[in-house]
Amino acid sequence: MATKRSAPAPATPRHGLARVMSKRGLASRTEAARWIAEGRVRVNGRLVRDPEFPVAQGFDAVAVDGRDLVPAARMVVMLNKPRGLVTTARDDRGRATVYDCLEGSGLPWLAPVGRLDKASEGLLLFSNDPVWAARITSPVSGPDKTYHVQIDGLPDDELPARLERGARVDGEMLSAKSAIVLRRGAKHAWLELVLSEGRNRQIRRLLGAFGVSVRRLVRVAVGTLTLGGLPKASWRHLTPPEIAALD
Repeated sequence: MATKRSAPAPATPRHGLARVMSKRGLASRTEAARWIAEGRVRVNGRLVRDPEFPVAQGFDAVAVDGRDLVPAARMVVMLNKPRGLVTTARDDRGRATVYDCLEGSGLPWLAPVGRLDKASEGLLLFSNDPVWAARITSPVSGPDKTYHVQIDGLPDDELPARLERGARVDGEMLSAKSAIVLRRGAKHAWLELVLSEGRNRQIRRLLGAFGVSVRRLVRVAVGTLTLGGLPKASWRHLTPPEIAALD
């Protein structure tokens, strides 16, 4: 049975039990809350049924079904997200989610590292390490994200420069770190945009500020990690060198 560890210092942050279990990669917060309500979780040997019970990570011992909860080794997988899936574990409206692509995989609980909206496609990372995930999604420490964007109409020669200069949209200054025209068709064109941060629907809003509509939006790279030939709706583990290169 789990035993209490050294008493935490007064300034040690505490978080709700279900959140701590989720952040350690054991289960989604909803699933963890259910386990707690079912009486399967103890903190310092004491049965706890409150998912918001305060826990000090690194000091309080958490056990599930009698087994101590210890941080798992870092795991990162990449998914080629299809269009039409929402980036959430459960959707109140019953829509299909990215976790449908991981169903039956045998993977432990992994949280999305950043998001892609329902209409967007491409490279989406999942990890059981929230600290690492925060570094990857940070606009300061995280790697750039590269997108290929099919737009309605044909861009003029000045559009890439305008996207790099940016525009104020809904009180936010949005811009691309770099923008180029990849190719032009008869009626449509593909752009490559690189972002150093990922604000909500940033590319769609930025292009919309210049009267440009998006037909398709595909994230093709995160830092040096590229989508490559990974089939749609498929996933794979990242290798240790790939993970290290993102750090």
